[in-house]
Amino acid sequence: MRVKKRCMVLTFHTTTDAMAMEKKCREWEIPGRLIPVPRDISAGCGLAWKMLYDDYEVYGTGIDNLAIPFQEKVELWL
Repeated sequence: MRVKKRCMVLTFHTTTDAMAMEKKCREWEIPGRLIPVPRDISAGCGLAWKMLYDDYEVYGTGIDNLAIPFQEKVELWL
């Protein structure tokens, strides 16, 4: 059985914004990955950036400094 982990999920209005997030996070070595938007929430483009909550606490300011607009930020157990 898979153990769920506390995660931060960022959703986006457009696919372009989601892809920009992935590119910038890779460049700056910010952990996480693109996923389909979980059923618990809804978003414009259907893609979301998922990272562990503990990583978000470390890299959250860096993510804000990327200046990539996101639709919403949701804490989930995934």
